[in-house]
Amino acid sequence: MLAAVLTTAHAQTSAASPEAAIPLAPSNWEAGMVLDGSLNSQKLELGARDKSAALGHSDAMIRGTLGEHLSAEGVMAFHTEDEKLESHVESAWLQTRTLPYGLQARVGRFSSQIGYQNELHPHADDFSERPLLYRAFLGGHWFDDGVRLNWTAPTPFYLRLGAEVFAGKKLVHEATADSLSRVTTTNLKVGDDINANHSWQWGLSHVYNQRESEVEVHNPDAEQHSHAANFTGKRMWISDLVYKWAPDGNNRNQQVRLQWEYAQVGQLNRYAEAAQKHRASTVSAVWRFHPAWEAGVRTDWLKVNKFENHEGAIESGKGKLQENAVMLAYKPTHMQTLRLQWAEQKAKGANDEGEAIFATPAKRSVQLQYVISFGAHGAHAY
Repeated sequence: MLAAVLTTAHAQTSAASPEAAIPLAPSNWEAGMVLDGSLNSQKLELGARDKSAALGHSDAMIRGTLGEHLSAEGVMAFHTEDEKLESHVESAWLQTRTLPYGLQARVGRFSSQIGYQNELHPHADDFSERPLLYRAFLGGHWFDDGVRLNWTAPTPFYLRLGAEVFAGKKLVHEATADSLSRVTTTNLKVGDDINANHSWQWGLSHVYNQRESEVEVHNPDAEQHSHAANFTGKRMWISDLVYKWAPDGNNRNQQVRLQWEYAQVGQLNRYAEAAQKHRASTVSAVWRFHPAWEAGVRTDWLKVNKFENHEGAIESGKGKLQENAVMLAYKPTHMQTLRLQWAEQKAKGANDEGEAIFATPAKRSVQLQYVISFGAHGAHAY
């Protein structure tokens, strides 16, 4: 049992780093590409996919080792938004490979490791849209320029402590003039096997954001950056819990995955009261009942406070958005996914002027998604 746990912990640690799929040869480099296309009957509130045909989170990647002590990765991502093709450098980092005492450092542009899903590539998700928690508070997939230091403890179970310092402009694109350009995170991950069939992982993350949003507070009509958060605050806590079941630990033929996350954002801005907070939660269950077939359900809710500047008078309102989704996925190989998803949203809440916080009180969307990978395909995290 102890050997199995140690193997799992090592696998989790390796999978959390993109170098998991890279052989140790210092001269080895590899490249790959992922294309994510979809057909959508409606665009969801805070959703990343346009109505009708859309290109989801797609990317071209290159990674490898630089001598004995460093590894590197670069990712160029592209997608459609408002029927226009957009592209950006999603990651460009250097990471240590040989630091002692379980330490690992990274510098450059990369995805923050807060929460459960943020560091994962969206095209590896179980659903065609990320949970409301990520879409509202992290712009769907928060990557930024900064540094990271992780420590993996020499314990018989998986235990990792991490800290990151970012410039923060990718999280809050337009900030007030007196804001500091810095966002720091701290996070904890712990996990273990219960026996050969069951495993779990729990995480706790804290974000200290020193960039107050100019768009949200002072100029609501300004265009928000496509990857910036829609609702922000100075402090955010995220708790995530994942449980997996597979016969004898072999998930090839059968597996059940349960995921829960909760986030709370406080100290929203200089006009907010202490009791005013943003909150969001997501719960999902996915069942692999055949090597090539999976089915899943997810329910999300989001509660926010909205602040707007109307001719010098700050007005506020409260809004709630509920989203439920059901999906069926066909995966003939580990490089392909064909997913059919149905989602329904219900919204309520208005500001002081009676204007709705969210665009529509009810919306339904059917999405057909196809994801295909070419070339290198790294190991997925736990």
